[in-house]
Amino acid sequence: MDSNKRVILAVSLSLMVLLGWNYMFPPITPLETNTQNQSAPNQIVAPVAEGVTQVAPTASTVQFTPSKGERLSVDTPLYHAVINTSGGVLESFLLKAYKETIAQDSRNIDLITPQSLTKAPMGLIWNAQPTWAQGAWTVQGGDLNLVEGQAGSMVLTGIIGGVQVERTLTFTGGTYEVKEEVKITNTTTAQVQGNLAFSVSSVPLTAESDKYNLTKIAYMAAGALTEEDSQKDLLLGVESATPAQWGGIESNYFLLALVPTSSDMMVRAKLEDNVYRLTITDQMLLDPGITQLRTASYYFGPKTEKSLTNMPKNLKGSMHYGFFDIIAKPLNQFLNFLYGYVGNYGIAIIILTLIIKILFWPLSHKSYKSMEQMKKLQPMMAKIREKYADDREKMNSEIMQLYKTYKVNPAGGCVPMLLQIPVFFALYQALLGAIELRHAAFITHLPFTDMVWLADLSAKDPYYITPLVMGATMFLQQRMSPPMGDPMQAKIMMFMPVIFTFLFLNFPAGLVVYWLVNNVLSIAQQWLMIRKSK
Repeated sequence: MDSNKRVILAVSLSLMVLLGWNYMFPPITPLETNTQNQSAPNQIVAPVAEGVTQVAPTASTVQFTPSKGERLSVDTPLYHAVINTSGGVLESFLLKAYKETIAQDSRNIDLITPQSLTKAPMGLIWNAQPTWAQGAWTVQGGDLNLVEGQAGSMVLTGIIGGVQVERTLTFTGGTYEVKEEVKITNTTTAQVQGNLAFSVSSVPLTAESDKYNLTKIAYMAAGALTEEDSQKDLLLGVESATPAQWGGIESNYFLLALVPTSSDMMVRAKLEDNVYRLTITDQMLLDPGITQLRTASYYFGPKTEKSLTNMPKNLKGSMHYGFFDIIAKPLNQFLNFLYGYVGNYGIAIIILTLIIKILFWPLSHKSYKSMEQMKKLQPMMAKIREKYADDREKMNSEIMQLYKTYKVNPAGGCVPMLLQIPVFFALYQALLGAIELRHAAFITHLPFTDMVWLADLSAKDPYYITPLVMGATMFLQQRMSPPMGDPMQAKIMMFMPVIFTFLFLNFPAGLVVYWLVNNVLSIAQQWLMIRKSK
């Protein structure tokens, strides 16, 4: 590999890192709206995704006014919910285990805000008509207070446009799932054709400044997961090209989802008045006096494997960690396993990084050994380049002969490192999407001060200490590595610590801790190898 090829390789790898970061974590495009944003549960323009069909703008849905109807409460070990009997609209869903911030007096997260309530979450739509705004509703049942494993129901009945709508909502203590059975009865003497839609709505689940945790529309159709976070496309509206197994509004940590359990249904979503609104719809044809049944499950809660495992239609598939998902999931599970022993996620990340470094020790050793061999050939390669400066073909031939003579593989230093990249990126994705790191403390205060420091591993380092130290360790690691033979390549690589430091300034602290520890272990490894070679 001559100097030009090595320069191309260095530039290519640098661009792969930079472009890969921008592709996986694009910045949020600010919405041009006068609507005041609600507080996000967690403080933190691409083309339409494949399989997504753009939908022409439609008229705004009738706003829900929470002044009509009786309010029924549902209290379980996991949440406290409020249902309005005027159509069964969900007015509140308070998560008992999750706070808005790390402050001691912080409120619990309510997945339903006054702004999202205007779009009637859990409101049914019949033939484009909001059922909560039509006719009078009656209710059977009252407030529910459920313990672990106990189920309770309420039945809401209303007459809308010639049909009777009967909604049976079932809640169970110990799960975030809400089951629904809808019976549509034709009360007229003529055949009725209708379109039934279930709905959920939410304000952005993340802060506008958090570019690493976007609010998305997600759905699974034909076993394939589609996610859309482009506000430009969502303002126009998107829908699944085929009936979907489920659809939801999600962030890295929370999910509001609809799962049709009677049959797959079409998913439609739109961003309207800074509120994400998603529906699943199905067609119905009713003869006079005939009743048809449709069922669905709602999910309002955290994206944890324990909570999603028992949800129907593979809703657990919403926990997806990107291209290296198959590696990231076991790493995340092992991280939780380590936490069970040490009780601190920062320490668990350090131990996990150490274990990975030990497993990859032979590959790293081989890579360093190859670079040392290349270093010894640099003087001879320099003479060949000088001698055949005007004959590039002959120069390349002589350099290749030099490799053969000394049995050196010019790619030997790169290949072992490339084999480690999938694990590095998988752990990166696992840490980025792990709700367990949300509000998880590592070192609560700066030593010898009362200044709050790494008290939330899902938030950035408030004083930028860890990313700056990470950049310094990266620079030191680079200085300890065998020098580049080509000056241009060396200059390019000199900028990498600066680029990475800049990128890491706003990274979640848990990710920075991982990279920092990995660099420190790499420095220790290189020092041992240098000492051994001497």
